Amino acid sequence: RPINCDIANGAADLASGSEYVLRASGAKRLLLYGISSGALKAALFAQRHPERVARLALDAFVWTGEGSPTLAERRKKLPEFQSKNRRPIDRAFVRSIFARDHPGTADQATVEAFADAILALDDSVPTGTYVDMCSKLPLVDPAQLPMPTLLLRGQYDGIAGVDDLVEFFKRLPNPDKQFTVMAGISHASFQ
Repeated sequence: RPINCDIANGAADLASGSEYVLRASGAKRLLLYGISSGALKAALFAQRHPERVARLALDAFVWTGEGSPTLAERRKKLPEFQSKNRRPIDRAFVRSIFARDHPGTADQATVEAFADAILALDDSVPTGTYVDMCSKLPLVDPAQLPMPTLLLRGQYDGIAGVDDLVEFFKRLPNPDKQFTVMAGISHASFQ
């Protein structure tokens, strides 16, 4: 599509998908998990449709971007990201995802399998999440997330700053909330 697939677009996609899942399953609300830019999309969806979310888990979530060395570096390329809807990816890029914050925190066989899988699908990805994370944060108001919420952050995460997340956590209105730092993990715990 001729769009850059930004965070708002992802949240809208979740709204459409969730409507179908709730109708087809008969469930009243969803357990929602998002990782990295997916956490931003999940949080924005939950803010827009809190009635559909029973519990929310945000892994490698970034709120304002304060204290993020990775986003500081990305901002240097913001004009390039804004000039096109897609950016190229290759095996070196995929490997850098796992080595960027703290080398040695991901299983290399998993890294290579991940690279094989995504590079078989495409040689580029949309720029929207990079543009949003570099120029539009914050996109989510924690005060508008009334559901129980879990924040997950890897010990070595170079995007999700601890102080940024602590402030977000404090503003969550539901007392059923948890903030967990995972030892030995970089950005995005599944990786």
